Amino acid sequence: MNTLIAQYRGLRKENYILFFGRIVTNLGAMVWPMLTLILNQKLGMNASSTAMIIVIAGLANLPANMIAGKMADHFNKKNIIIVCDLASITCLIICGSMPLSKFSVIPMVASGIFQGMEDPAYNALLADITPTEKRESAYSLLYLGANIGLVLSPTLAGFLFRNFLWLSFFINAAAIGSSTLLIFFRLKNITPVKETSEVSEYQTSRDDLGLIGILKENPVLILYLLLVGLYYAAYQQFGYLMPLDLGRVHGEDGAVIFGTVNSVNCVIVVIFTPLITRVFRRVTETGKTLIGDFLQIAGYAVFAMMLGHIPAYYLSMLLFTWGEIFATIAIGPFLSKRIPASHRGRINGLEAMMIMAFTSVGELMIGRLFDLYGSAAAWGLTQGMGAVSVVLCILLMRADKKYYPKLYKKIF
Repeated sequence: MNTLIAQYRGLRKENYILFFGRIVTNLGAMVWPMLTLILNQKLGMNASSTAMIIVIAGLANLPANMIAGKMADHFNKKNIIIVCDLASITCLIICGSMPLSKFSVIPMVASGIFQGMEDPAYNALLADITPTEKRESAYSLLYLGANIGLVLSPTLAGFLFRNFLWLSFFINAAAIGSSTLLIFFRLKNITPVKETSEVSEYQTSRDDLGLIGILKENPVLILYLLLVGLYYAAYQQFGYLMPLDLGRVHGEDGAVIFGTVNSVNCVIVVIFTPLITRVFRRVTETGKTLIGDFLQIAGYAVFAMMLGHIPAYYLSMLLFTWGEIFATIAIGPFLSKRIPASHRGRINGLEAMMIMAFTSVGELMIGRLFDLYGSAAAWGLTQGMGAVSVVLCILLMRADKKYYPKLYKKIF
């Protein structure tokens, strides 16, 4: 146990502030885990209409993420996080204060957009304050904090869903507000670290190049962005197709079941993230991503084949969440090691834009399939996207080793 905890020691104080900030924020994260069920059961939308709302939100996120990424490269990242949080809090308070209707979707979506806009600044700030050799631990710690906060909130949201949904909006706003205060008062030193590792040649500033120039210099990044986009398009079905199926099979109890499934997901993350980070530390980022892809496919297969059998959902979650852990602790460090510090915000913004584009199109297609041909066809497309992402990951491993040989002194 001491060994597992020790891997998170030696980081800057600011890393731990961001860690606690994630915990506090997610202690009240009760709206987004239930978004599909809110649209489907509370507002009476079918799968296609629900997907359309998510697609519209995704389209709004595309320019927002690129703008946020450019801002993160030119302005104070801490201030960007605080401003986006305040805007998100305002939208959540509006949602909680008005009767639930289709008009509520507007501030709900706006709140999510502002939360998404802070991500490029958050990720770029984390890379700025963390030495290259510590980044995997830093991203793992932030991911761990997010899931510690989420352990109870989805289950509580499931119970509030039927009669007290309005309260979820206020709790969510209060949690984000507490995190904002923590970051405002305690996050003081955000001076970037000086790179001293063997990969420092990939971290130098390249102010002479724009975003397109960086991508031309690093074609591996294009393959990476396609892979991540497809991976998250499949991953997103945990929050879209899965609750649709649970609502269809279990009725209003589906919200409670999905809440507990969400909480189990977070418990598994909390238990296994330190262990997987430690045991597989010698495996490359691309190797971890490949393992994560396979486990996600396996988890979805168990869920789809055993739909209607509640115990099977938790076995599905075990496999799915192991895959999520492998992919999450790999994706952040992969990007930060292969782009110059001067472009972290823009590249993170582009990554968020690609993810949103792929997940939006994927959900629109899956929602249509669900309405026309049922659950099996929708899960078939989901597994197909996962299979293509596995192929892309294998191609990425080969190309990445050619472009960045110094990063491949690990197992595979």
